[in-house]
Formats: sequence, structure tokens, C-alpha cells
Amino acid sequence: MENLKELFSKFVVWMKIPKMHLTDVLEIIIIAFIIYNVIKWVRTTRAWMPVKGLMLLLAFWLFASILEMDVILWIFYNTIGVGITAIIIVFQPEIRRALEQLGQQSFAPSLRIFSEGREKEERFSETTIEELVKGTFLLARHKIGALIVIEQEVSLSEYEETGIAIDAVISNQLLMNIFEHNTPLHDGAVIVRGNRIVAATCYLPVSKNMRLSKELGTRHRAGVGISEVTDSFTIIVSEQTGKVSIARNGTLISNIDGDYLRMKLQEIQKDKMKSSEEKKRPLWKRGGRRK
Repeated sequence: MENLKELFSKFVVWMKIPKMHLTDVLEIIIIAFIIYNVIKWVRTTRAWMPVKGLMLLLAFWLFASILEMDVILWIFYNTIGVGITAIIIVFQPEIRRALEQLGQQSFAPSLRIFSEGREKEERFSETTIEELVKGTFLLARHKIGALIVIEQEVSLSEYEETGIAIDAVISNQLLMNIFEHNTPLHDGAVIVRGNRIVAATCYLPVSKNMRLSKELGTRHRAGVGISEVTDSFTIIVSEQTGKVSIARNGTLISNIDGDYLRMKLQEIQKDKMKSSEEKKRPLWKRGGRRK
């Protein structure tokens, strides 16, 4: 009986709410604010995909801890320092950009630090889809090489900065003028955000995937490369053959027709609409079932 009383008293002490001061509440708010914005920043950069892999490793570490797998835990503890150093090296550009934006941020109108450009609430309209399809196959018919990268959740501002700002509504005529031979903007990629072309002549990372066909040129490898490090959707028009390809998640699909491209663009439109609706929902309702 005494043991039960002692256990109950310990439980009550553990459940007792500690005294909180104003500084404690302020500290909790600041920490929550920083964690929320860091997560938000990570989700809009290419760091998000490796972070998901890191979360899987942490879950595996937790599993090993519960089952007391000493050898696996020893490996984790002895490699964590190297892993942190590797993360800092790999994501050095993103960390530097976040710190620069933090220094440039105005806290008076809004407390949104680490914001990565504009909010992507603009709908990917049917008109945009039709102009992209028409422009792509006009370019293909005239065998004019093109590289069109459509931004999704992961921001492409890093690559946008390498090109020339345009900020114009998408039209097939504009696409033809941009990629026409011997024009100042024809070399490089066009970046599309929402219903607008935001930049042209942008440089993209080239894929080092050895499984890609040796016949593919730099344009196709760049299209695959950007799809490997972001969740973007890329349209590629071959200058030699006039064939149209798309790249997504590191996969290249070649020689597609207009109907297939339209279907894939409509999928992007639905994804953007779902993402926009998700952002408007209260935080505690996100991720729940939809009837």
C-alpha cells in the first residue's frame, strides 16, 4: 500500500504544472515561431527531400534505441558529427540565402522570416495550359530547342537569379520569341511560376545520371537535373528531332504528344489547387481525411 501511495505521489508531482513567468511564455512563443518558419523554409527549398530521408534515419534510430541494438546505435553516435558537417556543406547556399533574407527582412509589416519569394497561391489556369501546349508544339514543329521549367512547391528562385527577369503572362507567341534562334534570351531555361514566366536564360544543374542515354544533349540532361533536385515539372523540346519530352522526379519521358502533355499539366493544376486549399485550412485540420 505504501508503494502505491509513493507511486501516486510521484505521478502527481510529475503532472503538476510548473510555475510560469512572462519570460517563459515569451520564450516558448519565440522558439515555436523559429521552428515553424525553419520548417516552412525547408519545405520550399531543395533541402526538403533530403530532410525526409533524414527523418527516416531518425525513425530507424528510435527503433534501434527501443530494441537496444547497440552496434547500430554505436554507428549512429560515431557518425553524427560527420553527418552534421556534411549537411552544412551540402546546404551552404540555402543557409547563406536564408541568413541574407533574414537580414533584409522587414519585421514591421510581417513577421515572416526565411520566406522564399512569393506565395504560390496563383492558380495554374486552363489558359496557361493551352498556351504552354500550343507554344511547345509550335516550337517542336519548327525544331526550335526549348527548356521550360514549371515551379511547384520547391522554390526555383535560386535558378531564377541566374537568368533575366521577365514577369510576363504566358503565351505561345512569347515562348516562340524567347526561344527563337539568335535572340538574346534563347539560350538557357525559362522558369514558370503560376500563370507567368518569371525569368529566361536561366542556368540549371546538369544530371550526372549514368543511366541516361548517351545520345541526350545538355538541354535534356539539364531538364532531368533540375527535376532531380526539386519537384519541378520540365518540358524539353529537341532542336535536332523536334520531339517533346518531359522530366519529373529525375525521370525523362520522351516523344510525347499534345494530349499527354495537357493531361500532365492538368495534374499539376489539380496539385496546385489542393495545395492552395490545404494552406487555407486551419493547422489542426491539415492532413485529415476529406469527405
